[in-house]
Amino acid sequence: MTIEVRDGVTVLDGEPRLLVTADYPYYRDRPSVWADRITAIRDELGITIVTCYIPWRHHQPEAGSPPDFTGSTHPSRDVVGFLALCRSLGVEVVAKPGPFIHAETDFGGLPDWVDPEADGLIEPLLDAAGAPARWAGRQLPAPLGAVFDAHATRWLEAVGEQVLAGARHPDGPVVLVQIANEGVFTNGALPLSAYDYSASGLAFFRAGLERRYGTPEEYNRVHATEVRGWDEIEPPREWTAPARPEEQQAYADWGRFHADYLTEVYHRWTRAVGCGVPVVVNLNPPAGDHHSFDDWLARVRPEMWKGVHYGFTNWMGVVSADPDAQARYVLAAKRAPGPNLEENWGFSELYDRAYADAATSFHQSLLALAAGATGFNVYTAAGTSGWPPGLDSVHAAPYPDCAPIGADGTAGAKAPAVRALAEFFARHGAEFLECAPVHGGAFGLYLPYAGIAAWAPPGSGAPECGRALRAFHDRMRAAGLDYRVLDLESADALEPASCPRLTVPGGPFMHRRVQRLLAGYVAGGGLLDVDGALPELDEDLRPCRILADALGGAAVPQGGTADAGGAAGVDGVDGVDGAPGTGGTGTGGTEAGGTARGPRVVEGDADAFLRVHPDRDVAYLTVLAMSGHEGPVRIDLDGRETEVVTARGGAAVLRLVAGALDDFLVKGVNGHLDSAVAAAVRTGGAVYAAEEPADLVRIEGPVITRPCQLSPLG
Repeated sequence: MTIEVRDGVTVLDGEPRLLVTADYPYYRDRPSVWADRITAIRDELGITIVTCYIPWRHHQPEAGSPPDFTGSTHPSRDVVGFLALCRSLGVEVVAKPGPFIHAETDFGGLPDWVDPEADGLIEPLLDAAGAPARWAGRQLPAPLGAVFDAHATRWLEAVGEQVLAGARHPDGPVVLVQIANEGVFTNGALPLSAYDYSASGLAFFRAGLERRYGTPEEYNRVHATEVRGWDEIEPPREWTAPARPEEQQAYADWGRFHADYLTEVYHRWTRAVGCGVPVVVNLNPPAGDHHSFDDWLARVRPEMWKGVHYGFTNWMGVVSADPDAQARYVLAAKRAPGPNLEENWGFSELYDRAYADAATSFHQSLLALAAGATGFNVYTAAGTSGWPPGLDSVHAAPYPDCAPIGADGTAGAKAPAVRALAEFFARHGAEFLECAPVHGGAFGLYLPYAGIAAWAPPGSGAPECGRALRAFHDRMRAAGLDYRVLDLESADALEPASCPRLTVPGGPFMHRRVQRLLAGYVAGGGLLDVDGALPELDEDLRPCRILADALGGAAVPQGGTADAGGAAGVDGVDGVDGAPGTGGTGTGGTEAGGTARGPRVVEGDADAFLRVHPDRDVAYLTVLAMSGHEGPVRIDLDGRETEVVTARGGAAVLRLVAGALDDFLVKGVNGHLDSAVAAAVRTGGAVYAAEEPADLVRIEGPVITRPCQLSPLG
């Protein structure tokens, strides 16, 4: 009886699972309704794994008192009883003890007594200007500061020993633990200048410099400086338009610091909770500024988190209406394998009225899975209305306002869409994860450039990473092609057979090992596009032309590309649009993961993703209609047409076996956009259609239509 995470996939007792979960904030409800709400999630939504935060401020509101996990001071603090109830009802749990949780709680779930303004011994988190970072008016503590670190460690140790130790799988319901939330303090997407310039943060930064460079003399050689000791080194606080590679290294150093810092905090808190089941984190996607991809990429380095597993959340916009939000969401799903641990299914008043209808969340859940996620979460699955004072002083009940299960415990209008997704992936999820995306190439991240580009304005001439990736994303999606994202510094090998075409950012320097890896890739027949100049130096700024020599020495101005023949190109997908398929399956014309044409939308404002099984003639086609879409979506699958009729902003997922239609979900109604169609799907000679405006579902049985009445949600 084991639980583990392999390459981002949850494996329970030897069986891989597509992780479908539903959040229920027990602490916001009366214990008398807990059993009813858990049962409704299980029976009405078809979900048997519940996620729940364990708010520090709720269980230990006073510094001088031990945390209450059994309800001795308030009934809703009986998390031990809640977990026992979940087990008795056959429901597993992902427990999330923070320390910071957000979750619309006061001070993000931190107790007031860890505010540095409440305790002068607690060091505040500082930004580049030296100002304390704040959350809802209170100062946030520096996570590496000694006093807060001790408090957080004691909190997590208490949760691990008093709550989780007796409740973990297989003897209890807890199968995973999530530490932190969306970074550390919901700050995973903030600019690199936002933190941490506290004394403890700078001490950690300088210790990292010493590990990397060894001596001040070596640091001076690389940076063209004259420091005499590590304490003299200051981090960047603004962009100074550095022109030489030596002058750019301080920015790369600060990017590495952020990656090391997040890794250090995650490892400290994982050790503290010590619960014996796998630990996951959830990162918010990049923000929307021109530098945000680079801020996020510099900081988020899952390859460094040994023992801590990647997950992500959304909260960045309605992707069917906003291409920028879609790009950021896709990157979060592609950065590393892992589940979407918070998909907004419950909040419209707080975020966007589009979420009042299930179509928005249905679309986004399918996009996450198509782009690479290994699961999705319904956040929040049940409305609540019974939280005590001091937990959330801002939001009115019910929380959330339009959950699939209402605050009275009854299934709402969203419940059928959630259940359809849960049942479809309960049946096909393991196979779906075995299928590889049909992609037209890959983008190789060289993340020292992200640390520099996070500060640099567009057109500065500085090396780029995130902006180059965003441009690559736009080109690939415009061509109807999916893609992979690879971290070059951690890659052991690059095989042309599995990745025939690769785009990488260019610049003045690049790790010697990475240059050698890319040169070997080219020698093995891989097609390499360098977006920018070919490097002349290695990571220590010593001469290194391994890659330039492999490509014939062609130097390219920033924004151009050099391919494996050394010629400049106009973009990173020259010729890929017409690349032939390399396999012979009946469902995609490609070997799993290989370069191919991919599904091509020939009619309709929509996007499409295809996944193909490596051993069986099975594929999954995901169709995502944009908010402005009208009429059918027609898709060319290597000469065979598939047609899907879905609502504006709707979506569909089709299982294809030997090219023939098997099970499917099609969303026909989107009340927010006042769009209702008779959902339909046609491929080959098979046609299935509703007779009236309705969703269309088939999961190992007869076709089901689910009529939906439009309501004034917009």
